[in-house]
Amino acid sequence: MPKASEIKKNHTIVYGGKTCIVRDIERSVPQGRAGGSIYRMRMYDVVSGAKFDETFKDSDMLEMADLVRRPVMFSYMDGDEYVFLDNEDYTPYHLNKESIADEALFINEKTESIQVLIVSDVPVALDLPMSVELEVVETDPSIKGASATSRTKPATLSTGLVVQVPEYISTGEWIKVNTEERKFQSRA
Repeated sequence: MPKASEIKKNHTIVYGGKTCIVRDIERSVPQGRAGGSIYRMRMYDVVSGAKFDETFKDSDMLEMADLVRRPVMFSYMDGDEYVFLDNEDYTPYHLNKESIADEALFINEKTESIQVLIVSDVPVALDLPMSVELEVVETDPSIKGASATSRTKPATLSTGLVVQVPEYISTGEWIKVNTEERKFQSRA
């Protein structure tokens, strides 16, 4: 069992009976206190997706979770389930539509670098790449001479996601979208 000071970003721990991914760590050294640093960790429950912050002393012992990440590709939808195939051995992983509703807006057949998170042999969540390429299926007509720094307009993408794009983007173009911020990055 590692100490809190040994935990790094994207490590998975068991806290309060839940499996959590550590997304951010802030270290502080309080003035006038004998002892060590204090670590404030932002964590996400891998099952529910709930976000919470917790504070630990550097000597607190934390339990590492038994979590496996497998590279997968989206295969097909089966009713209310998304089916992903392991890139190496083609094992199918079924994930309920509701449990990955946010991630589903960024997934199509061409999306690469998706990882499925497996806890106790059960797939519980998806880990998406930083950016994905999606097609613009509906937006206002592009304006000739519009510069990259000008106003934006809403665009509906092939997955149903709506993002703000620069005025020079037109229907049928492929764009890169940041998955964390849900924002336009560039043309694909």
